[in-house]
Amino acid sequence: ESGSIHKNSSTNHFAIGGYMVYGDSYEASKVMNTYKKIDKKHKKIRGMPLSEELKSRNMTVNEKIDIISQVQSIENFYGCAIVFDKSHMRKSISTSNLFFNYGVKILFQDTIFPLLPDGEHYDFILSIDNRNISVGDLDDLEKFLQTTYCYYDYTFSVTYYDSASHFGIQLADLIVNTMYMRSKDRTLVESILNILDISKFRLNLFPGFKMCGRVRKIDFKVSELTKV
Repeated sequence: ESGSIHKNSSTNHFAIGGYMVYGDSYEASKVMNTYKKIDKKHKKIRGMPLSEELKSRNMTVNEKIDIISQVQSIENFYGCAIVFDKSHMRKSISTSNLFFNYGVKILFQDTIFPLLPDGEHYDFILSIDNRNISVGDLDDLEKFLQTTYCYYDYTFSVTYYDSASHFGIQLADLIVNTMYMRSKDRTLVESILNILDISKFRLNLFPGFKMCGRVRKIDFKVSELTKV
């Protein structure tokens, strides 16, 4: 996530997003290993300890371009994000964790499901940053998604990770932060947006039905697992 959900925040935008990979754990590891390799290279150039997290907000534009240009070339990688314009929402956000769950639902509904072949079974395995989740709420999202989509042949499994030790979460943070900044101050990420392969990314704006990026459904074998 990027921006602030909290109702008292002065920021008008909030974003939830990341990327999805279809296939087995090997397919997912290709994306993370690619990110890890580039991350290691830039830490060496900076003289940073390899154990220290290089956060997306501290990256240079060229470092971000290097990462995204290589990751988006992986065949079964797709970036996705939903940006909420809080200034146009009719109700204030009362509880951050509840709204986050709702936001993940909208992310699936508007940016992920439209790209998947209809009427098939999907196992969604979600890896999520644990930085803003209270211990008592760790299983809420999984239950929420299972209940919300009980009519469909979908299963959901949610695991929370510390971004400092998970390259997939760090990559997701870079993607969602880029989409968030597109709405907040596009000039700061214009050069990054210019190198995006629009067939590999989908962005939706909420409220409303505005979207940009990929529209065509992903063509893959339905027997494969879908990992998010």
